Amino acid sequence: MEQIASIFTEFPEKFGIPRQSGIVEELEGKIIFEPPYRSKEAVRGLEEFSHIWLIWEFSANEEKPFSPTVRPPRLGGNTRVGVFASRSPFRPNRLGLSSVKLKRVDWDAPEAPILYVSGADLMNGTPIFDIKPYVEADVHSDAAFGFTQKVDFAQLEVSIEKPLADKMGQKLPALRKVLANKPIPAYQNDPARVYGMAFAGKEIKFQIADNRLTVIDIIP
Repeated sequence: MEQIASIFTEFPEKFGIPRQSGIVEELEGKIIFEPPYRSKEAVRGLEEFSHIWLIWEFSANEEKPFSPTVRPPRLGGNTRVGVFASRSPFRPNRLGLSSVKLKRVDWDAPEAPILYVSGADLMNGTPIFDIKPYVEADVHSDAAFGFTQKVDFAQLEVSIEKPLADKMGQKLPALRKVLANKPIPAYQNDPARVYGMAFAGKEIKFQIADNRLTVIDIIP
């Protein structure tokens, strides 16, 4: 397979990225095609669709031997399920699949066409292997969601004092929602620990106690 594009997002590192696409719709990204595929003809008609599928690579993963089972964070990080019954990044071919909202297509930029999307769960610079439109047949009203619908995934209460919140500007709503979705492994539960997450050119320092996340500093 050949890389056709890259996506550029607010996450320079894996830590803190939402566990699924669409959870934080406020997260925006742009997709820029590699020169061989930078063709307006290649995306002609895509602007008529509201959502698209991205097929991409877990490019930051370390090489590991194949394991038939993984420990999904949503199950607390201790219970194992089959790798093909999970969305784990540790897969035989390191391929990811995300459904994102297509906000607009920029036809006039020097690197056009550029796709602007929201709700992406990808790290900055992630290689894209393919793009497909999200169509009506992809929606299944009778779908069952396995262990994911059996787990209560309550959001955290997020506290950010105004002087810190002001540092984020227009990125604040996206940051709040990312933090509310508990961007740490489920098995970690140390209220004294200070976590650091890179987001939108800032280092976000925070602590979690009970069901409350408190931002203690935001550093450029």
